[in-house]
Amino acid sequence: MSRRRLLTGGAVAGLGAAAGAGLVAARGGPAEVPVAAAAAPEIGTATVAFHGGRQAGVAEDPPAHASFIAFALITGADRAALGRMMRLLSDDAARLTQGVPALGDTDATLAVLPARLTVTFGFGPGLYRAAGLRSPVADLPKFSIDRLQDRWSGGDLLLQICADDALTVAHAQRMLIKDARPFASVRWVQQGFRRSPGVQAPEHTQRNVMGQLDGTANPRGAEIDPAVWNPDGSSTLVVRRVRAEMETWDKLSVADKENAVGRRLESGAPLSGTLEHDKPDFAALDETGLPKIPDFSHVTRARIEDPTRKILRRPYNYDGVPDATGNPDSGLIFAAYQRDIVEQFVPIQQRLADKDLLNEWITPIGSAVFAIPPGCAEGGWIGEQVLA
Repeated sequence: MSRRRLLTGGAVAGLGAAAGAGLVAARGGPAEVPVAAAAAPEIGTATVAFHGGRQAGVAEDPPAHASFIAFALITGADRAALGRMMRLLSDDAARLTQGVPALGDTDATLAVLPARLTVTFGFGPGLYRAAGLRSPVADLPKFSIDRLQDRWSGGDLLLQICADDALTVAHAQRMLIKDARPFASVRWVQQGFRRSPGVQAPEHTQRNVMGQLDGTANPRGAEIDPAVWNPDGSSTLVVRRVRAEMETWDKLSVADKENAVGRRLESGAPLSGTLEHDKPDFAALDETGLPKIPDFSHVTRARIEDPTRKILRRPYNYDGVPDATGNPDSGLIFAAYQRDIVEQFVPIQQRLADKDLLNEWITPIGSAVFAIPPGCAEGGWIGEQVLA
């Protein structure tokens, strides 16, 4: 499929996901990457503070492994019960993130290597209803691109557990589920991964299973606070499970992939520039007079000029068991943090759903929204501002 055919009407479909915002395709051949020095021995003992005005696990450099666990509250769980649950889970998280076994931990030896463990709590609309409170978040509107499945959608309570070691994540998950059991049942679990520590230099842009750099357009530095955090230390989270249509994506040429994404495959540079972080020039024309960055490209549809309207993408890859014919079950657990879902996430998602060629090769199959309460001081607990 030639670029001119793409630009003049070929194959523009309407599926999209802010879940793919900021994606950059990677060339099939070798590419220069920022290689890290040998992994430091303190990786296993590194900790991230649990207590503070904001929850951890949002703005920090994401660890290599993650588990997103959504719970459904049991019938009759009221505000008092929810307060008890959050006191217990907050205490567990405060201990585990510092390499200290949770109270009653039956496998305490698995807790001693926290490996930058973070536990981030999110409250879904159902939790607020159970507490008799007005929810600050609501389910997303239905987008034409969605093919959502109940087994990956919704949830009253979310635990986002991240660490640089898969065993650390597994142990924390087991302890927290065990202590949540009197109050809630597991609705779904999504486990994901990124590059392991030491493979590439810190602060590099991650690639996903489609070979794309994911997060080039993320807010950075001083841009993060106004885009992500409310004055009280709260935020919001959208979790979207996006299946990658790998069998058809693999059939595309480099040129096709670059036009769908709007960036160079190897470097991540916009088609109008030379370096990954060059600002895209959407008015630039090529030698034939056509826009260098197609109007239907992912970069064009996901563009945000106002930094306060950006979203912070914190995605993880998933790679499940192939089916009987060998077709992969792969994709992205797309986690987007922002101050306000309606003002920031929904407009981006709608533009992508309306006209993003990348939608030909990605399918949203899960969706959930959560309010991220502020952090807590030592002796406090997550959600006390809401449930106390």
